[in-house]
Amino acid sequence: MKILKLGLIGHPVEHSLSPWIHTQFMEQAGIEGEYKLYPIEPDVFDEKITALLQSGIDGFNITVPYKQRIISFLDELDPDAAKIGAVNTAVRKNGKWIGYNTDGSGYVRALEQLIPAQESLHVLMLGAGGAARGIYRALVANGYRYVDIGNRTVSKAEQLLQLQEPETITEVLSYEEAQKKLESYDIIIHTSSVGMSPHDHEQIISLANLKPNAVVSDIVYKPIETMLLRSAKQQGATIHHGHSMLLYQAQYAFEIWSGQQVIIGDLLNQLEQRLTEA
Repeated sequence: MKILKLGLIGHPVEHSLSPWIHTQFMEQAGIEGEYKLYPIEPDVFDEKITALLQSGIDGFNITVPYKQRIISFLDELDPDAAKIGAVNTAVRKNGKWIGYNTDGSGYVRALEQLIPAQESLHVLMLGAGGAARGIYRALVANGYRYVDIGNRTVSKAEQLLQLQEPETITEVLSYEEAQKKLESYDIIIHTSSVGMSPHDHEQIISLANLKPNAVVSDIVYKPIETMLLRSAKQQGATIHHGHSMLLYQAQYAFEIWSGQQVIIGDLLNQLEQRLTEA
């Protein structure tokens, strides 16, 4: 039986939970394999990645700071990865290296466990960085029609408009403007690093105008419950934790590598426990 050889490149990667996640998936799928960490210093990236691509590895994940830098070393890109301009998953198929971006699609998979997609839902996305690009693209590609973007720098948020679908309706807002019209959104998605440990006390906007029964989602997962999510819970909102994105984007990547579907099941609770103990 062929051993599936997988891994993660980045700097740093030492504390990643990806090896644990993908080991669970391999066991579930009955696949013999390994998932290794490959920390790569920026000044030796070119030579190290060239060696890795020729090493017989079947696929790997890419994390910061290499999601753009990896692109020039790949043979092909999935169309959405090309639009987003970032790759977090690479797979070797028929001797060619193909790049994908599972971050946004994984996020949408995770969100839809909580609230099924409906074209009529009004979504506000906060932030316009790398994570926001992937999430915005996945939302509009999956039929979300009304997706507004709030950001500190409006001109940066406007760059995401190139990722729209023809039927997409998006308004770009400052954080102050977004805060004022918060009651018009069914889903609020926070995509920046504000509130991440050790800055646990920070919150990107006030939720004072939050619509009753809104869903508030934060992709930050350290801490598990950010200040934004605590505030949302106090307002009576349904909250959606960031570590679910971590698991569902990994699920999508594993399907690309193995051709097999795996279920999340109790892994979400197990991952939460590991993050809490870390």
